[in-house]
Amino acid sequence: IKEKEFESIVEELKAVAAQLGAEVRFEKGDFKGGYCILNDSKVIVINKMTNLQRKVITLSMALKELGVDGIYVTPRLREIIEEMSETK
Repeated sequence: IKEKEFESIVEELKAVAAQLGAEVRFEKGDFKGGYCILNDSKVIVINKMTNLQRKVITLSMALKELGVDGIYVTPRLREIIEEMSETK
């Protein structure tokens, strides 16, 4: 996957998160990121200092945890979520 593609994938994954009622936040800090519940709100926190591939991996792992089976996701994006969520 090329760098430019990662940018559009991040945007597509953010749209899926929104469909699932999760807010995606990009923050600075000493953390990898992931999914959590904050004051009854679903939040996916991404370290904004990481590269685009790491952002895709973190978002994919969080979406896999949230569960994307009940919503429509393009086959290509579903494949990316599956592949990237298994990357450590």
